[in-house]
Amino acid sequence: MIQLQNLSLRRGLKELLNNASITLNPGYKVGVVGANGAGKSSLFALLMGQLHADSGDATVPAHWTIAHVAQETPALECSALDYVLDGDAELRQLQRKLAEAEQANDGAAIGQLHGELDHIDGYAAPARAAKLLTGLGFDPEAQERPVASFSGGWRMRLNLAQALMCRSDLLLLDEPTNHLDLETVLWLEDWLKAYPGTLLVISHDRDFLDAVCGQIVEVANQTLTLYTGNYSQFETMRAEKLARQQSEFDKQQRQIAHLESFINRFKAKATKARQAQSRVKALEKLERIAPAHVDSPFDFTFATPAALPNPLLRLDKVAIGYGATPILQRVSLSVEAGSRIGLLGVNGAGKSTLVKLLAGELKALEGEVIGAQMLKIGYFAQHQLETLRMDDTPLQHLARLAPQAREQELRTFLGGFNFRGDAATSPVGPMSGGEKARLALALIVWEKPNLLLLDEPTNHLDLEMRHALTLALQDFPGALVVVSHDRALLESTTDLFWLVADGTVRPFDGDLEDYRQWRLEQLAEGARPSAGDAQSVNRKEQKRQEAEERQRLSALKKPLLAKLGKLEKELEKLSGEKAELDAFLASEEAYQDGNKAKLADSIKRQGEVSARLAEVEEEWLLLQDELEGVSANLA
Repeated sequence: MIQLQNLSLRRGLKELLNNASITLNPGYKVGVVGANGAGKSSLFALLMGQLHADSGDATVPAHWTIAHVAQETPALECSALDYVLDGDAELRQLQRKLAEAEQANDGAAIGQLHGELDHIDGYAAPARAAKLLTGLGFDPEAQERPVASFSGGWRMRLNLAQALMCRSDLLLLDEPTNHLDLETVLWLEDWLKAYPGTLLVISHDRDFLDAVCGQIVEVANQTLTLYTGNYSQFETMRAEKLARQQSEFDKQQRQIAHLESFINRFKAKATKARQAQSRVKALEKLERIAPAHVDSPFDFTFATPAALPNPLLRLDKVAIGYGATPILQRVSLSVEAGSRIGLLGVNGAGKSTLVKLLAGELKALEGEVIGAQMLKIGYFAQHQLETLRMDDTPLQHLARLAPQAREQELRTFLGGFNFRGDAATSPVGPMSGGEKARLALALIVWEKPNLLLLDEPTNHLDLEMRHALTLALQDFPGALVVVSHDRALLESTTDLFWLVADGTVRPFDGDLEDYRQWRLEQLAEGARPSAGDAQSVNRKEQKRQEAEERQRLSALKKPLLAKLGKLEKELEKLSGEKAELDAFLASEEAYQDGNKAKLADSIKRQGEVSARLAEVEEEWLLLQDELEGVSANLA
């Protein structure tokens, strides 16, 4: 088992863990979650022996083999298949010894080594490696190509295959789905479910965590907390835990206020001095409970576009490709106002190519692309991060888009993307991939597009930001076209799918589960996926009705949210006034001879404020219930 006891860990000046303890039993499949920078990757480095704890113990059984995904891939001339076989270090060691024995003509050693190879199933290793590569999207021809011939994303897949090839006792995966398409993620899920060892996986893909993990470790507040269950169950348990903590905090605050009130009122009175002093000691000994922090740091919405022409964009017999080579042909489709489209298809089928055409980054080889006069596109792709100016700050990036806007307005807007204080005025260069992705999204949101084109927008985003983006997209009034391996995002924000397959694009009448089943049938038959075969499921009318209902409920939600905002401002104001009145009435000053009139007014006003506070709280609760009903229907 893995045992971490009283562990403290620092990176530079930042304390990541303090007196953390946890035990993970063999065979656990653990999702490791927490905010960016909380220490998840450092925990992996500690388990691999790349970091050492400042204090405490981190114990992994000495005989365990640990596998992890390499971050760099050298430009090797060996084939992809051979590179993956290198992941089985014991196999390669036996093969080297066998070659030496054969060269030395050592019959006894040759016989023994053949026996050892048979024991580890070494003769089936090439078939195992080929199966891994096939699952990760490499066809037989690609498996024989040199490693150096693959692009960065495909090399990351090779590194993943090499880690899976290792017959490990402990497998450490850090964001393994980032460079995968949807169906490769589904294949990886199935592989990991059957993995016999102990698995620790860092991921921000909640569906992936739900499918694979039976335990969740949360890295937060410099400690490690183990929850039993998948990610959805973890969220429920954590919410209950935080609710209990907040209740205990509130109860303790009332106790502290009572003690302090007694001390302040009676410490100067000789008859009460002893009791006041005992309460001072009780206050000093009290072990303070921290308030629960459950609010997301992200809060943003897409503003209503200036215009919503219909259709926004239309393709008429379009061929798309690079140079003179078409990748997609005979594409005739339109993007209607308010449509919410998810693109499905295997990696390399042309999803990103289609999005580039819609964004105007690629010209059609044939046919016509007709955009509405008032079309305004917001386009997010991974290469958008490269267009950010590394020496500039988030505030400077936004100021270039809005030179007339006041600085405070820009800062408030950036705050919704968690660029607050110094973060808004720090250079972009040293920022993490997640922070750069957030900034790129912020710049798109500011522009008020009526057509959003998102190509893998969640790759670098943590769970909190993914959730905030999902909520914002659900209320986005314009049209949306999205490519993503994040099923939670696709299922929550899209109403219909386009299938990119067989060199063309057609509507897919089904949901993600239908697509999964269709792909499994295609793979079982050994056939290439055909877009025409996907018409077996007919749910178009159902999808249309669901989309109309979602738009209707979204329209109902907006005035409720506006009213809720007003009530919350009044609650804040009344609570502040009541706190001031309570403090005055609990003070010695209130009972001095010269303050009789003020005391009477304060007592009267306290009654008025308390009554109004109760009314507003009741209105707020009723409005929350109403909003929850609308949100439940939206979900």
